[in-house]
Amino acid sequence: MTDAIKIDVWSDIACPWCYIGKRNLESGLAAASADADAPVVEVTYHSYELSPDTPVDFDGDEIEFLSGHKGMPREQVQQMLERVTGVAAEAGLQYRFDLLKHTSTVKAHELLHFAKAHGRQHEMAERLMAAYFTEGRHVGRIDDLVQLAADAGLDVEAARAALESAHYLPDVRADQAQAQAYGITGVPFFVIDGKYGVSGAQPAEAFTQIARQVWAERSAEPEPDAVPAA
Repeated sequence: MTDAIKIDVWSDIACPWCYIGKRNLESGLAAASADADAPVVEVTYHSYELSPDTPVDFDGDEIEFLSGHKGMPREQVQQMLERVTGVAAEAGLQYRFDLLKHTSTVKAHELLHFAKAHGRQHEMAERLMAAYFTEGRHVGRIDDLVQLAADAGLDVEAARAALESAHYLPDVRADQAQAQAYGITGVPFFVIDGKYGVSGAQPAEAFTQIARQVWAERSAEPEPDAVPAA
C-alpha cells in the first residue's frame, strides 16, 4: 500500500488567510477523495507567529492594530478587511472583524501541540480559528483556551496544566525554527511530502490537483525488490 501523502501546514491562529487556506485545503482534499484511486493524505499543523510581540490584551480593534503594525491608513485597512471578508465568505466562512480580539497566539499554538499529542489537533485548529475569526472569542488567555480545549474534546485540567507549565513551548519554537530553515516568511505555507512548497491560500482546485499529482507520482514509483526468505 502506498504511504500517505504528508502535508505540513505552517499557519497562525490570527492569520485570516490561514483559515481560508485551511478550508480550501479541506475542500480540495474532499474532492480528491471521491477518485477511484483516492489519495491518502495526512495533514499536520505547525506553529508560526505573525506578530510575536503582540500583547495578550491589545487595547484597540483590528483596524487600529493593523494600521499601527503596517503603517497603513485606517481607510486602506478597512478596504483590505472587507476584501478578506469577501474571500472568506466564498470559502464558507463568516468573518467578524468587528468582534475580533487581537492577542498573542503563542499559548494557542502550545494548545495545538497539546491537542496533537492527544490526537485532536485538527479539531483544535478548527475550534481556535472559528472562535477567533467568527465568534469574537479571546484566544490568548489560558482560562479562555481551556474552554475551547473542552469544546474540541480535550481534558480541561490536563490542558490547563500544559499551558500553565508551557510544556509545549519548545515544540512551538521547533516549528518556528523549521519554518526559518525552509525560508518561510509568510503563511499559510504548505509543504507537500517534504519536497513541494505551496504558498498562500490557494483555491480548493489547486489542492485537489496537487494531491492527485503527488499520488500519481507515488503510484508510478517502482516497488522495492522483495527480500528473499532466509
